[in-house]
Amino acid sequence: MNTQLNIGLVQQSCCADRKTNVGKSIAAIRRCAAQGAKLVALQELHTGLYFCQTEDTACFDLAEPVPGPSTELFGSLAKELGLVIVTSLFEKRAPGLYHNTAVVLDSDGSIAGKYRKMHIPDDPGYYEKFYFTPGDLGFTPIKTSAGMLGVLICWDQWYPEAARLMTMAGADLLIYPTAIGWDPADSSDEKVRQRDAWITIQRAHAVANGIPVLSINRTGFEPSSGDRSGVQFWGSSFVAGCQGELLAQADTNSETEIIAELDRKRSESVRRNWPFLRDRRIDGYSGLTARFLA
Repeated sequence: MNTQLNIGLVQQSCCADRKTNVGKSIAAIRRCAAQGAKLVALQELHTGLYFCQTEDTACFDLAEPVPGPSTELFGSLAKELGLVIVTSLFEKRAPGLYHNTAVVLDSDGSIAGKYRKMHIPDDPGYYEKFYFTPGDLGFTPIKTSAGMLGVLICWDQWYPEAARLMTMAGADLLIYPTAIGWDPADSSDEKVRQRDAWITIQRAHAVANGIPVLSINRTGFEPSSGDRSGVQFWGSSFVAGCQGELLAQADTNSETEIIAELDRKRSESVRRNWPFLRDRRIDGYSGLTARFLA
């Protein structure tokens, strides 16, 4: 097996027109393929605006089934280009039952698997509990021609338990499609703290598990129809290596693709020197399944 894997991340802004957004994603995937990428990951809910800024039942009309229009389109593209694509969509599973779902299309165009977002936020500007049922597929890596992909989504990225369980289940890398940004009312210092925390926690997952991390965020300002001014998504998509080192990173404002080369053997090498998985005290961790320890 080739020990090198070229990967691409697509960072874009979104508008209310699905065709425009999908067109941007397709063009960017083609540019990544032209640079040798065999795995391309897209940001969270990349076919439209981040509608969770408000609670509006009309937004449920944006949902689609799996298989459905997005999986058919991106599956055909994956087969044409001979690469793996990680997409993100608003899944309609059944009447009244919806998920925030990532679907992985393998290089033959087939659906390799899907992941339903497990941790669902409910914060000002991020009213996801109104729309999404928590995932029920667990933390299970998806087997593809590019390796075992530990796909998680946005809010999941703050939880070391999710990263650890994906790693323990055999993931070769962690992938986080994301939609996160600033409230324009936040101070400059607060904006720096938030973005730095977001980068730090994910680099820490790479270190703690000896595994590469791919984080793909959207960029651009999206206004809110509610009582808030909107969200300025901070971009900054990045690839971290197995010791948390930054291999590639986008800026906050550009619609861009970043390409990085991963060494498939590096996790094994790093884990031999930093054997965190070996030294886990599983006999003492039972409290992790409790909500709170008094």
